[in-house]
Amino acid sequence: MNAAALGSGFNSGTKLFKKFVQFARGADALSVAEKVYSIAGFLAIVTAFLLVMSIQSVRLQTTYRHMHASSAEAAINVGLVNALIYAIVMDSRGIYMSSDRAAVKPFADGVVRRNRELADAVRSMERTVGDDDAGEIATFRQRIAQFIDFRKELVRRGLEISPAAAREWGDNDTNRTLRSELNGDLETLERIYRQRAHDADELANENRYAAAYLFGLGLAALFLAGLNVVVMRTSVVAALAEITQATDRIADGDVESEVPHLGRHDEIGRLARAVQHFRDAVARIFELEELELGTAQARDAARSERDKFNDKYQAKKWQLSAAINSMPQGLIMLDGKANVVAMNANYRRIYNLPETIQAGSTLEEILQHRVESGLFNGDVGKYVAAVLARIAKREPTAYEITLNDGRTIKIYERPMDGGGWVSVQEDVTEQRQRERILERTERFLATIVENVHEGIIAKDARTMRYLFINKAAEKQIGLARTQIVGRTARELFSAETAELIEKRDGQLLWQKQQLEPIVDTINNPVRGRRVVSWRRLQIGSATEDSHIFVTIAEDLADQAGAAA
Repeated sequence: MNAAALGSGFNSGTKLFKKFVQFARGADALSVAEKVYSIAGFLAIVTAFLLVMSIQSVRLQTTYRHMHASSAEAAINVGLVNALIYAIVMDSRGIYMSSDRAAVKPFADGVVRRNRELADAVRSMERTVGDDDAGEIATFRQRIAQFIDFRKELVRRGLEISPAAAREWGDNDTNRTLRSELNGDLETLERIYRQRAHDADELANENRYAAAYLFGLGLAALFLAGLNVVVMRTSVVAALAEITQATDRIADGDVESEVPHLGRHDEIGRLARAVQHFRDAVARIFELEELELGTAQARDAARSERDKFNDKYQAKKWQLSAAINSMPQGLIMLDGKANVVAMNANYRRIYNLPETIQAGSTLEEILQHRVESGLFNGDVGKYVAAVLARIAKREPTAYEITLNDGRTIKIYERPMDGGGWVSVQEDVTEQRQRERILERTERFLATIVENVHEGIIAKDARTMRYLFINKAAEKQIGLARTQIVGRTARELFSAETAELIEKRDGQLLWQKQQLEPIVDTINNPVRGRRVVSWRRLQIGSATEDSHIFVTIAEDLADQAGAAA
C-alpha cells in the first residue's frame, strides 16, 4: 500500500515537472490553480526560511547583547575593585604614618568603608561569572576575603593598640605577596573579559551575515509576490475581464460575438466554453421569443400594469406607515369589532407591548397584556364592551386616564369611515406635573408679593397702563386695585405727579435698571403730599411683548410715623 502511494506521488510529481518544463518553453500547460499554488508554495518556503533566519538573528542579537553587557559590567567591576584595593592600601599607609591613635581614626574609617565597598563590588562581579572565569573568581574571592580580614585587623591594631603595632602587622612579606596575587588575578580576569568582548564582536559579525541573508530572502519574497500579481493579472484578471465583456454583450442581445480564450486548457478555457454554451442557449431563447412575440408582449403589458399597481400600493402603504410612526403620540386603529388594524411605535412604547401583538390582534389581547404588566386593573370584558359601544355610537370623545405606574395618558377617539375607530394617545405626565408646579409656584409668589410691606406696582412699558399692584401699594396710594389697574398715571394723579412718574419711566428705559432708591415727593390724590422712596426694574425689552416696568415703593412718611 505504501509502495503504491509512493509510486502514485512520484508519477504526479513527474507530470507536474513536465508541465513546468513546457511552461518554461512557452506552452500554456499549467492551470491557474497550479500557477498560483506553485508561487504560493515557493513563497511559503521563502517565508519559512525568512522566519528561521529571523529567529536565528534575534537569538544572535540577544546573545551578543548579553555577552557585551556582561563583559562591560565585568570590566567595570574589575576596574572598581582595583581602584578600591589601591585606596585601601593608601589609607593603610596613612595608618602606618600616623603619630598617635587620634590621627589613625580618619584613615581607619576610610579602610572600613572601602572594605564594605570592595565586598559589594566582588559580589557584583559574581553575577557575571561564566564557565571560563568561575575558577578564577572563586580564588579571587578567597584572596579578597583574606585581604579584607587583614585590613580589619590592621584597623583594630591601629585604633586599640598603636600605629606602630598596625605598621608591624601590615608591613610584611605576607601582605605584599597577597597584594601581588590579587594583581595577578585582576590581570587574568581582564584578559578573560577582553576575550569575551572579542567573542561578542565575532558574534556581531555573524549577525551582520544573518541580516544579509534576511535581506536576500525578503527580496525573494517580494519577487514571488510580484510574480503572483503578474500571473494573476495576465492569466486571470485580464482574461476574466474579457470574458465578462463578452458576457455583457450576450446579455445585451449580441449572440453573434465571439467568446475569447476558447483554446486555453485551464480553468479560464473551461469558463470560456461555458460562456459559449450560454451564448448558444441565449440564441435559442431569442428564437423561441420571436415565435411567441405576440403572447409575450401581452404578458409583459399585464405584468407591467400589475407591477405599477403593486408599486403604488406599496408606496401608499409605506407613506401611511411612515406618517403613523412619525407621530409624537401613540396611535391605534380598530375595526368595528375592536380588532387592531394598525398601531405605531409610540403606542407600543406607552404600554410596553411585545412584538407578538401586531395588526390583526384584538383589543382584548392588548388589555390582557396590560393586566399582566400591572398597567390595568379593571374588568377587561367591560372595557372592551364600552369601546364597542363608543364605536357603534360613532361619537368622538376625549378623556384622561392614570396608569398604575403614575403616568397620565390623554386619549382622543374619533370614528373612521367604514365603521372603524382611531385613538390617539399622548403621555402628558410631565405636562401635568409642570402645570401643578407652575400653579404652586404662582400661588407661592402671589402670597409673598401680597404680604411684603413694600408696595409693588407693575406697568406695561408700551401703553404705560398699570397691570398689577399689591396690598401694600393699595394702602400707599389709597385706592383699590380695581380703580388703578388698566389706567395710566395721568388718569390717576395730578399733572405734576404724572410728569414726575413719566420722567422716572424715561430714566428707567434709558438706564435699564434703577436698583438704588430714589426719593421723590408726590401729590397723592387721596393722601396728599407724600415722600416716597422707590426702586424700579425693567423686565424684558422694547422688542418683546412682555415688556414691563416694576416699581418697589416705600412711603417714608409712614416709616417716620412708625418710628416716632
